[in-house]
Amino acid sequence: MSELVPPPLEALERQNRFVSDNLRRIFVQIYRIVGNVADAQDLAQEAFIKALQRQEQLKDEQKAAHWLSRIATNTAIDFLRRHGRMVQCEIDVHTESSEESPEELLLRSEHRDYLEDGLRLLTSRERAALVLRDVEGCSAEEVAKRLDCSKATVRSHIANARIKLRRYMARRRR
Repeated sequence: MSELVPPPLEALERQNRFVSDNLRRIFVQIYRIVGNVADAQDLAQEAFIKALQRQEQLKDEQKAAHWLSRIATNTAIDFLRRHGRMVQCEIDVHTESSEESPEELLLRSEHRDYLEDGLRLLTSRERAALVLRDVEGCSAEEVAKRLDCSKATVRSHIANARIKLRRYMARRRR
């Protein structure tokens, strides 16, 4: 039976730096897709494990952030496919400023809940495409790469998502 040899200290430090440099961004990206803090934490950890296990596949260090982001997106979408759901969990919101009145805090919370309700109407692919394009600011080409589909499919997902959200908002105004 062969014994596992731990990686050299330099490689471990590089891996730790990679995780710490990207952890918050990847967690937020996954959270926006799955909509649940606990699942996002687990999936972020899973995405980093996958990335570190496959780090030899990364040929260009300059593309590491994109590569990791794609792994994270696919991990989140696979999770939604397996579970066929999106469960919401509140994140504790602490304001940076004490200038907001209780009414303003409540209104902001209601807006967040309203948006989360609307996002639940979307398929996992529509939600991922919309979040990556409109929230993360990725180009259609970048979204297509992350979702492993064509730009036309991305445009279709985004158009469908926007139509569903507009209908949802119109119903809520009545």
